Amino acid sequence: MAEIRIEHVTKRFGDFVAVNDVTLHIEDQEFVVLLGPSGCGKTTLLRAVAGLGMADEGRISIGGRDVTYLPPRERNISMVFQSYAIFPHMNVFDNIAFGLRMHKLDRSEIERRVREAAELLHIEELLDRYPGAMSGGQRQRVAVARAIAMKSQVLLMDEPLSNLDALLRLEMRAELKRLLREIKATTIYVTHDQIEALSMGDRIAVMKGGIIQQFDKPSVVYDMPANEFVGGFIGNPPMNFMQGRVQRENGQVKVRIGDFTLTPTEAMQPILQKYDGKPIVLGIRAENMETTSQPAPDALPVEVLVVEPLGAQNLLTVQIGEDVVKVSTHPAFEVAPGMDVWLRFPADKIRWVDRDSGKVLYPA
Repeated sequence: MAEIRIEHVTKRFGDFVAVNDVTLHIEDQEFVVLLGPSGCGKTTLLRAVAGLGMADEGRISIGGRDVTYLPPRERNISMVFQSYAIFPHMNVFDNIAFGLRMHKLDRSEIERRVREAAELLHIEELLDRYPGAMSGGQRQRVAVARAIAMKSQVLLMDEPLSNLDALLRLEMRAELKRLLREIKATTIYVTHDQIEALSMGDRIAVMKGGIIQQFDKPSVVYDMPANEFVGGFIGNPPMNFMQGRVQRENGQVKVRIGDFTLTPTEAMQPILQKYDGKPIVLGIRAENMETTSQPAPDALPVEVLVVEPLGAQNLLTVQIGEDVVKVSTHPAFEVAPGMDVWLRFPADKIRWVDRDSGKVLYPA
């Protein structure tokens, strides 16, 4: 068992709190992604788990063993760094074998583990090659092979794909996902790339300002964000947010968006009653708005400002009141800048946000 428990961990650098009272429970063999913008504390938290930067407060345990103040070599972990950190004067075989030799394994076991790891990463033909004669993708595979050859309980990865080009990142994402499913290691993966997080993680911990904003499955984080920050950070394009005002009409809660009126779902009616006469924020994904080229009584007319053909979709930029909104349409939908289109907002796809706290409101 290699479950990881991070309990009320805080890490400071002088007066700056990089990680603020973070608690996470990572299951055995689970792949958890720490996601957030630069400076949010995700790498600092990873380093605390690794023992490369001791926590100032809190407790960290791996497999039920308290490792909070143990040095890295006693934690039974392996780490893959953003910079690869492979030795230029050693060939691939010696790079992969380095940690095994430090642990004084016998020669036959080292040989077996190196070749096994190289085969998993498809670099068995490169074992005699030196890093200077290899591509970035090949060097990254060597770094991963070195980590998995250790057969540690826990694998920690700090933005391992960020130095690769877009096509190679796409290939390596799928490769890593396959590999980690095979080796069954408990993995913490740090990234600022939300596409990596959504496509790879069993669960995602979204961080901001050293605090976990939401920790859940990728589908939940995407479709039901905990707050406006998560909705605006996750997704490409991110969730749209528009200003509205709640008002009661004939005993029913309505929301005005400019001159347009929306009716929230039955489940949201009692929650939004408390906001009668007050401002509210409407959040909706670009792909969840329905677009038509003809007027409709339940649709909002808008002028198209920009059309971005993206192959699988067209991304429209429109103006709704003071808010710039992104709308995804089918590539066959014919539209040009300056044209009018009509938008429908499916009530079950709208996320209502408290304007003061930024918290998304959900039925109990």
